[in-house]
Amino acid sequence: MTLTTDSHPAVLAAIAEECAALGFAMSCDRATGQLLRTLAAARPGGRVLELGTGAGAGTSWLLSGMDAGASLVSGELDPAVAAVAARHLGADPRLELVVGDGAELIDSLAPGGFDLVFADTWPGKFHHLDQALELLAPGGLYLVDDLLPQPTWPEEHAASVTALVERLTTDPRLHASYLDCSTGLLLATRRP
Repeated sequence: MTLTTDSHPAVLAAIAEECAALGFAMSCDRATGQLLRTLAAARPGGRVLELGTGAGAGTSWLLSGMDAGASLVSGELDPAVAAVAARHLGADPRLELVVGDGAELIDSLAPGGFDLVFADTWPGKFHHLDQALELLAPGGLYLVDDLLPQPTWPEEHAASVTALVERLTTDPRLHASYLDCSTGLLLATRRP
C-alpha cells in the first residue's frame, strides 16, 4: 500500500528540477523522505546528522519534521550538488551545510552528540561505520537507505550491502530492523 495523502516539502519540485539539469539521480525518494520527517519530528530539540546531503531532498524532509529548537548538520562531497541544497535550504538557521569528505566530517564530531543519523553515502555506511555509530546518543536512531539493488550500484556492490545489513543487525550496541520498503531501509536504535 502506498500512502499519497501526506504533503511534501514545497521546495522539492525546485530541487528536482535542478537535479535533472545536473544529471543527479540519487535523491531521496518520497517514502524515505516521509520516514525521515517522522523520525526528525519524534526528536524535539534534537541534533540530526545527514551524511550525503546530495541536492537537499532528504535534507528538506528532515527540516520539515524538525522543530525550531532542533539542528541539522548535513555533509556533501560534491560542491556542485551541494550548491543546489544551499540555494534552496541554506537560509534555514537550523541547518549547517558542510561541503567536504564525509569521513572527515564524522571524525570531527563528538561522540554521542546526535539523536538521529541518516547515512546516505559511503562514509558512515560502508566505511567509518563504527565512528558514525559512536556519534549516536543513547536511544539515538541510525537510518540507512539504498539496500535494495539500485541502478547506481557499482559492480559487486550487493556483497557489501549484505555485509552491512549483517553487521548492523548483529551489533550488540543496536536494536536494528531491516525494512523491505522504499529503496531498502535499515533503522537501528542505539541501546542505552
